[in-house]
Amino acid sequence: MTDPFGRTISYLRVSITDRCDFRCVYCMSEDMTFLPRADLLTLEELDRLCSAFIAKGVRKLRLTGGEPLVRRNMMSLVRSLSRHLTTGALNELTLTTNGSQLERFAAELADCGVRRINVSLDTLDPAKFRAITRWGDLDKVLAGIAAARAAGLAVKINAVALKNSNEDEIPALMEWAHGLGMGLTLIEVMPLGEIGEGRIDQYVPLSLVRARLAKQYTLTDLADDTGGPARYVAVGETGGKLGFITPMTHNFCESCNRVRITCTGTLHTCLGHEDASDLRKPLRASADDQLLGEAIDRAIGLKPKGHDFIIDRRHDRPSVSRHMSVTGG
Repeated sequence: MTDPFGRTISYLRVSITDRCDFRCVYCMSEDMTFLPRADLLTLEELDRLCSAFIAKGVRKLRLTGGEPLVRRNMMSLVRSLSRHLTTGALNELTLTTNGSQLERFAAELADCGVRRINVSLDTLDPAKFRAITRWGDLDKVLAGIAAARAAGLAVKINAVALKNSNEDEIPALMEWAHGLGMGLTLIEVMPLGEIGEGRIDQYVPLSLVRARLAKQYTLTDLADDTGGPARYVAVGETGGKLGFITPMTHNFCESCNRVRITCTGTLHTCLGHEDASDLRKPLRASADDQLLGEAIDRAIGLKPKGHDFIIDRRHDRPSVSRHMSVTGG
């Protein structure tokens, strides 16, 4: 699959549920209204949809949410999709999780061929963790990370940089992650969905964070390309790798190789656009994949050149109305 700007689409991110057992302050409001369960694709439909993309050249598949591990029987989907790893059609099957359920599922994920995962963790302070997630228990997440590492999974920590909240903790979070052999990627707040407060009060540019870190650590740019939007540096003092995802301060769209599917079967070719292509209708219209394949091709042909994210005092509203939990993290 090639988009209008010559970018090959080889990376698919699929939200298997919009539900989450956290209510992170930068992601959703505390009194979220989730989609009716009847609106969600079945696990069998998700399998068929993912398989259609794999047949068209997707080589990396990431399951997301919401929190993917809260969906009932989701491991049956992981085990079914793992057949594409066995055949060699898929290079990597992975997921992003908040870690709350990871202790239960880590060993089975590894058994299904998952080799690495991303865990979202913004602070190591229990009280602050509860404040950021509203409902989360830090001890459960840390136990989940330990279980994943014990199962042989490579773990990368994702942390959203939050103004006047966790930005002073970033050095300690980095040293903790690197000390356990885990990478850390920092992410700027993204203007997705109404959350009950303004993003301008949360947003800190990672260019500023990097400048602060450079006063304390030796940062060397790396040419690593993991198929995602992060830019990486090696940290001389820790021996670890630090990533920066900067949708606001540095547009990373020129090398975008990914698209996203929601749990309802809507395809978004850009996280920062209101574009949407319904794949549920053609998926259910026929037992074969001809109509589905045609719909996918049409959508890829409409992928925009770049996103429209903006945060400033004049635009203190979401650039995109849908929440990250709906789109897939």
